[in-house]
Amino acid sequence: MTGQRSVDPVVVSELTYTADEMMTVAASRVLREGMTCFVGIGLPSAAANLARATHAPGLVLIYESGTIGAKPSELPLSIGDGMLAETADAVVSVPEIFNYWLQPGRIDIGFLGAAQIDKFGNINTTVIGGDYEHPRVRLPGAGGAPEIAASCREVIVVVRQSSRSFVERVDFVTSVGYGSGPGDRERLGLTGAGPKKIITDLGVLEPDPVTFEFTLSGLFPGVSAVAAKERTGWDLAVAADPEIIAGPSPAELDALRNLQRVGVGEKIGRTDDR
Repeated sequence: MTGQRSVDPVVVSELTYTADEMMTVAASRVLREGMTCFVGIGLPSAAANLARATHAPGLVLIYESGTIGAKPSELPLSIGDGMLAETADAVVSVPEIFNYWLQPGRIDIGFLGAAQIDKFGNINTTVIGGDYEHPRVRLPGAGGAPEIAASCREVIVVVRQSSRSFVERVDFVTSVGYGSGPGDRERLGLTGAGPKKIITDLGVLEPDPVTFEFTLSGLFPGVSAVAAKERTGWDLAVAADPEIIAGPSPAELDALRNLQRVGVGEKIGRTDDR
């Protein structure tokens, strides 16, 4: 798998799946029954809905648009997809979602993506290169991500790994991870625990308990630590004995592909639905 694009299929134990599918399945496994989960669109939404369709049917999905307990049968097109409101236990205002649910720490886990992420889990979705007024690339921006990163009890980041996206320091801090290291979250008054895992198309990174620098703790089948280091813009530390994470089960793949069956939004690596 070394050097392959994320859309290339991987064959392990007679199961064929893509790197994006592996990443989505790994992210879904983090979620537990009864949790409240603040969900974004794309890979995070696929992972959360997969968890609800498999091992955590009681997972409570909360979307920024104000839907609580949404139960979509397909992957939503956006946070404003009508299906989310139609299947939700309740629909509240956006200020209530943030002021009552998120900021006081009532949401267990938040899923975030990133255009850039650094070794302390700080996220950039604002600008690349140059300065804020004159960047090389202007990105979509923050949305609710800074509040999720600040206030959720824990955060999981789901992002494809490359030396362009995994950088020594982000060009702009949109959402704070651990700042520059130990003590920064406390100094900034952030109440959430911060990012606990970065799940990529190669494996899983977790923060060192002392330095808070993200370390490679797990690898997906067929991926080497060397390949992960090559696709990281800092000198990635590797755990002494990285876990080899089990590939997707047939049930997980069937459930994920069923969610994608109408071809909405991002294809999570499927190459046969073009």
